[in-house]
Amino acid sequence: MDTIHKIGRRKTAVARVYVSEGKGNIVVNKKDYKNYFTTPHLQYKIMQALNLTDNATAFDIKINVFGGGITGQAEAIRLGISRVLVELDPENRAILKPEGLLTRDPRMVERKKFGQKKARKKFQFSKR
Repeated sequence: MDTIHKIGRRKTAVARVYVSEGKGNIVVNKKDYKNYFTTPHLQYKIMQALNLTDNATAFDIKINVFGGGITGQAEAIRLGISRVLVELDPENRAILKPEGLLTRDPRMVERKKFGQKKARKKFQFSKR
């Protein structure tokens, strides 16, 4: 098996995921993923697709991620890994699709409106 490359995105975070056969090493921006994502919740998000398909120790994964915050980066990585697993074995689609792991979350930050402090602040009502 050669290296498979897929991209995952979430908000403004972009993750490039490179998967090859190996022992289960996951490297994010040249660091171990447990050092890059320190909270167990984010570590779970990264491993979620691998655990659902029983591939946690089957592949070595190298990830370059930039933009956004750490939660957006973790979810971008999860989408990229899910896409790779579907390319490797189309039967994984039936496992990952109901969990919502193959859907790109379209929610983005709403822009700030001119003359206002924030995006959603209402304009001052004036009767005249």
